[in-house]
Amino acid sequence: MEDERVLSSVHSTVFKESESLEGKCDKIEGYDFNQGVNYPKLLRSMLTTGFQASNLGEAIDVVNQMLDWRLSDETTVAEDCSEEEKDPAYRESVKCKIFLGFTSNLVSSGVRETIRYLVQHHMVDVIVTTTGGVEEDLIKCLAPTFKGDFSLPGAYLRSKGLNRIGNLLVPNDNYCKFEDWIIPIFDQMLKEQKEENVLWTPSKLLARLGKEINNESSYLYWAYKMNIPVFCPGLTDGSLGDMLYFHSFRTSGLVIDVVQDIRAMNGEAVHACPRKTGMIILGGGLPKHHICNANMMRNGADYAVFINTGQEFDGSDSGARPDEAVSWGKIRGSAKTVKVYCDATIAFPLLVAETFASKREENRETKA
Repeated sequence: MEDERVLSSVHSTVFKESESLEGKCDKIEGYDFNQGVNYPKLLRSMLTTGFQASNLGEAIDVVNQMLDWRLSDETTVAEDCSEEEKDPAYRESVKCKIFLGFTSNLVSSGVRETIRYLVQHHMVDVIVTTTGGVEEDLIKCLAPTFKGDFSLPGAYLRSKGLNRIGNLLVPNDNYCKFEDWIIPIFDQMLKEQKEENVLWTPSKLLARLGKEINNESSYLYWAYKMNIPVFCPGLTDGSLGDMLYFHSFRTSGLVIDVVQDIRAMNGEAVHACPRKTGMIILGGGLPKHHICNANMMRNGADYAVFINTGQEFDGSDSGARPDEAVSWGKIRGSAKTVKVYCDATIAFPLLVAETFASKREENRETKA
């Protein structure tokens, strides 16, 4: 009798009645390769695969929401808005403003070509990157980066004049070519500053470099062509900074005004209204915070996708989840957000394939 009572108690504890999840949650189910190899379906199946595959699937959904949004989707029209904003045709034409941020290692990698594709077709509106994200794009127009190995010994590589970025190798000669190319541009900029009173800012400098490189493989070239601003608040932290340092000994006086750029960057967010804003940020550090901070000036972004491997336990902004940015007013409480814990060289091309690229192909087919 006692055994039956114990068994009944244990049974009711172990087999506690469940709340029904039917209709509330998606069922976990991966891709069935018996259907054949269908990459769009494979990517769509990520949403119900679980773990970071599901986060990638959610990121695809959030980016597609950014791309699909139109002002006409908003049912409420502010009473104090302009007559233009009340016009249905105008409201249908107003799209989400997309901020793209990325760290330098991604430009060193083949993700550079994915970024270039987005800029070439004006699929993003504002770019923020590090100095390495600038110079690596330009240097690749002058000389290639090579695949190496994560385990190559540093002392050996140093003796050979080879610089390692993860499992990538950049010959030191590349930076010598970069110096030969950029110093005359600095000379000309200084001349224009003195003779024409040109006020240089980091973003104006990057637009000039995009113009001067004149190479279609460069995202900076396309940013210049498409008039997409590229902001780099840490301009001196890299080889570009080294070149400014070397140039200052040759001919001093070149001034680059960062204050004008912070006004321009924050203005991109503040004056986005009536547009919604979306953030796609690859990696952490300076680009991530700079974009989030600018959107704080408008009480937060409406969409946010973070792709990085950073963790939040050390309090770093790089590892912080979107919800931390909500507490600062950098992302709205109502925003659609997701963080994908993954190497962006894996996740980002897949995300672009199922969002920007697939929509462009659909539009081309419709026009055809």
